[in-house]
Amino acid sequence: MNLNLSTFASGLIFGLGLIIAQMTNPNKVLAFLDVAGRWDPTLAFVMVGALLTLGILQRFIRKHPKQIQDTDQQALVSPTAKIDAKLAIGSALFGIGWGLAGFCPGPAIVSLTSGLTGAYVFVGAMFIGFFLFNQLHR
Repeated sequence: MNLNLSTFASGLIFGLGLIIAQMTNPNKVLAFLDVAGRWDPTLAFVMVGALLTLGILQRFIRKHPKQIQDTDQQALVSPTAKIDAKLAIGSALFGIGWGLAGFCPGPAIVSLTSGLTGAYVFVGAMFIGFFLFNQLHR
């Protein structure tokens, strides 16, 4: 039960953070990505905060991998991970989708509560992509 409560609390804090940072507003995100036009750099602060948090947690995870490890999964950090074509292509597709729609997966799911049609279209397309990926990589 404690795991479910901490999972719920983590998701709630994450969702509220996305809303407060306006990561759920596709116009705000697209303005951040428009470096040649009316660039809005405010989301850079969100990304810097996320990177700082990740950096601190990565150090903790590397020092104490058994404390955060689920019994059914390997450690989340792999020092031997390589950049290959599959990773590069997936990253490019993610960036293209983010640039076209103004959503990435987390904020898109949170945006479903806003009633924006674009959020529903994006999340639907995202789940179709999940399905196709699973079909291709079985």
